Amino acid sequence: MQSLHIFCTIYCIITEQSFKASMNHNDFQNKNLSLLGFGTMRLQVDSDGKIDEAQVREMTTYAITHGVNYFDTAYPYHNGESEHVIGRVLKEYPRESYYLATKYPGHQISSTGYNPAEIFEDQLKKCGVEYIDFYLLHNVYEKSMEVYTDPQWGIIDYFKEQKRLGRIRHLGFSCKIFDKTHSLNYFSKYDLL
Repeated sequence: MQSLHIFCTIYCIITEQSFKASMNHNDFQNKNLSLLGFGTMRLQVDSDGKIDEAQVREMTTYAITHGVNYFDTAYPYHNGESEHVIGRVLKEYPRESYYLATKYPGHQISSTGYNPAEIFEDQLKKCGVEYIDFYLLHNVYEKSMEVYTDPQWGIIDYFKEQKRLGRIRHLGFSCKIFDKTHSLNYFSKYDLL
């Protein structure tokens, strides 16, 4: 088996030889989450640039067999195809056997704006699920925080309502660039965490 790509804040590549048969898990709000997650940002592609779905299926089977139950994707990964592929592959497993995380691309909002409802509905459809376990505001940093909280877009209000309706189980954010404590303090007033 080729290397298994796993994403957990940083990108990890773990070869079959170093991957342990017993995955460690952590209790998070009564959910038994694997300490490593399977990320879909950098999947193997063929010569035409299309995701190698057969390899993703093989890697997913290997990951699940070895205890991985957290799968991470996002709206822009692989030009929007990552959600399609991981959605089709995970359809082969009972919905309660894995946790799916995806992200809203508010850091990419242009002057015409994104419609959070339109994107969220598209994500549910692409992933082939009725709810998202972990829904994150993607790539929150100094220049995107105001966009996420701007009332003209209604981003946080919309997603908090989806959480209330049970279509999002956990709402949060991802950040890579600056002090995460600043993000936590900034968003704590919005009751996301």
